[in-house]
Amino acid sequence: MITSVFSKSKPINFIIVAVYVSLLFVITTYTLLFSDLNAAFSTLFKWVMTLFLIFLLDFVVAKNNLSQRNSYAIMTFGLLLGIFPEAMTHLDLLISNLFVFFALRRLISLHTKLNIKKKLFDAAFWITIASFFFFWSILFFALVIVALIYYSQNDFKNIIIPFTGVITAVMLLLIYNVVMYDEYFRTTDFQRFASLDYTAYNSKKSILKLTVLFASFVWTLIYYFKNIPDKNKKLKPSYFIIAWASIIAVLVAIIAPIKNGSEYLFLFAPFSIIMANYIEVISERWFKEVFVALLIITPIIGLML
Repeated sequence: MITSVFSKSKPINFIIVAVYVSLLFVITTYTLLFSDLNAAFSTLFKWVMTLFLIFLLDFVVAKNNLSQRNSYAIMTFGLLLGIFPEAMTHLDLLISNLFVFFALRRLISLHTKLNIKKKLFDAAFWITIASFFFFWSILFFALVIVALIYYSQNDFKNIIIPFTGVITAVMLLLIYNVVMYDEYFRTTDFQRFASLDYTAYNSKKSILKLTVLFASFVWTLIYYFKNIPDKNKKLKPSYFIIAWASIIAVLVAIIAPIKNGSEYLFLFAPFSIIMANYIEVISERWFKEVFVALLIITPIIGLML
């Protein structure tokens, strides 16, 4: 039933996901919405950012033919937010994730072979900007290296371009610091806090959520890699970039200083694309429903634990 609703790419599907995420957002941030005016505005901005991420995901998937004209990607994204609603409460992570997704969008579109230098510059620029809000998002710069391997291994100029994007972003940071604080670098510019302390996961609720997330992720990722050779030759590099983005996102979550579920936000977009590719080729309809139902009931069961 659920998968049949999202089996076609329709505007109503985006509305359904947006309404679901909005209700989820209100429940999660209820106290902040009705505390004071500044907190309310900040919370509403997070809500707008979350909905924009969903819209951008839908746009990128449709624009680059990453699925078979369905809405499974945004459906999965919404369900993942249901499992980890904390991801909507950290503004720095939301902004950083948005910029990383801007970069991912540019790298995915390299398959058109148009404006390669500009896209490589943009990707490196956005990832560097993202690192100003959450330092470990700099690890996504590895995606630029992957893109260079696929598209520009014989063009030395293209190898230099991404580093000019990094330098440009750093120059903008320096200008901002001089204008606002009369200094070049501030101690808060690159906070490199990391943590390998996972005691925060030591609860039945966290164990359940992480088990469902990683079991479904590993299962679909193996299937995803297995089917990449059957994809359109022109789009194969884009599919590999998405796969590597998901793996880097897991690494970011592993070393993130905060361990409350929000650290998996970077995984949501690439995993949603991977999940969409998996669901659309499953022949057994009942298995599709069970797979999606698992993502739906996980947060419900988590509330009971």
